[in-house]
Amino acid sequence: MISFKNRLVLITGSSSGIGKAITMQLAKEGANLIIADKSEDSLNILRRECLKYTSFCETKSFDLSNPNEVTAAAADILTKYGSVYLLINNGGISQRSLAVETPIELERKVMEIDFFSYIILTKALLPSMIERKEGYIAATSSLSGKFGFHQRAAYAAAKHAVQGYFETLRMELKSHGISVTIAYPGSINTSISINAIEKDGSKHGVDPAQKNGMSAEDCAKHYIRAIKMGRAEVLIGGKEFIMYHLKRFFPRLFFKLIGKVKPT
Repeated sequence: MISFKNRLVLITGSSSGIGKAITMQLAKEGANLIIADKSEDSLNILRRECLKYTSFCETKSFDLSNPNEVTAAAADILTKYGSVYLLINNGGISQRSLAVETPIELERKVMEIDFFSYIILTKALLPSMIERKEGYIAATSSLSGKFGFHQRAAYAAAKHAVQGYFETLRMELKSHGISVTIAYPGSINTSISINAIEKDGSKHGVDPAQKNGMSAEDCAKHYIRAIKMGRAEVLIGGKEFIMYHLKRFFPRLFFKLIGKVKPT
């Protein structure tokens, strides 16, 4: 399996949830880390924790919803640190509102953060990976990237887009010695539902399913193991993936049942 010791790794959305758990695990494995998120204060706290385990951890604060900031951040990282071996596109935001009531500006914001920021970073870092004939790209999708669900139209659209783009990228990069893994977390105990955007831009503030889900630390273990094994995709979660398998093998039953499930 791949080792990340002394390898340069960039992780977005690293200061909380799955991103934080991935960051800490890779720190303990001795990776050279560049941790990225919007909050500089949160990154500095995390950096101090990481430096207990690895000798190299730098922070990069930028807003994934701002393509100019993402582009500038990628250029700065390449200039300062050189080629990134592993890019984990993980930063994201969720949404809770009926499609008919969701302002297009909110839908664009979700797509910008959950999809286009991934593309901007990937396209910026890929040339150096191709030149070196090595590298790894990971992208965090979601169970919502496998099927749509109530009040998540923009979120599901972004996560479906992640699947389509990075599946294609995996095919195109194989000859260059670069691997791609897409992760599909289900119910993971993070604050993503609490921070999901309502139609008016406020936070959803409700998290009944997530709090009973898999821990972020266990999710990170599955995620990183899938990368090390070079897997194309990994489904991470529990019984919620029954619906995924129902859609795959019994689509008529899936659509009959999914309409009866209450959104959270």
